[in-house]
Amino acid sequence: MPLHVPPAPAPALRSVLTALSSPTAVREARTPSLLRAQGPATPELPLPVHVLDRVTAEGVPVTRLTGWRFLIRCGDRAVAAAETMLTPDGWAFSHFFEGPYVTSTERALRQAETVTQPSQPRLLSVPGLYMLTLWLHGDTTADAAAGHPAPADLLVPLAPRRPASRPTAPTGSPTCSRSSATGSRRPG
Repeated sequence: MPLHVPPAPAPALRSVLTALSSPTAVREARTPSLLRAQGPATPELPLPVHVLDRVTAEGVPVTRLTGWRFLIRCGDRAVAAAETMLTPDGWAFSHFFEGPYVTSTERALRQAETVTQPSQPRLLSVPGLYMLTLWLHGDTTADAAAGHPAPADLLVPLAPRRPASRPTAPTGSPTCSRSSATGSRRPG
């Protein structure tokens, strides 16, 4: 089933388009694939980036929106990503980057399209586990800037990742354990 990709705030998209059209921003990005790209570079697949700050005593994950990431496509493939951040003046371009995150995100999104349950794709950073996940939120009409992982949501670890997790292997939401936010491990 197709994913319900939420629209990014217009100022966030504009900031990425402005950076892409700036030779200085692209040159200073130190992303060789973006520098070598032939043809126009276009931002696609905007994903809201949330950070898991903690899990409450009741097991509810507490998240906050930190930015929007766009895959930067040249021709038929993504060559980099761009991130925006919220500032006191509104959305602003933050940086370009490349690496395993780009291909891992593309792969995870392709796999997510085969899931029968409709979902809204988001990114969830779990600092305590040094992990970034593709968060498949079950409420496709939800405000992409708000919310927290529900028990039925899927979290797909993206590369690079901590060694104990497999990339693009879905797991349940972090409501099951308070250790998700802190990085602590259960005694085994």
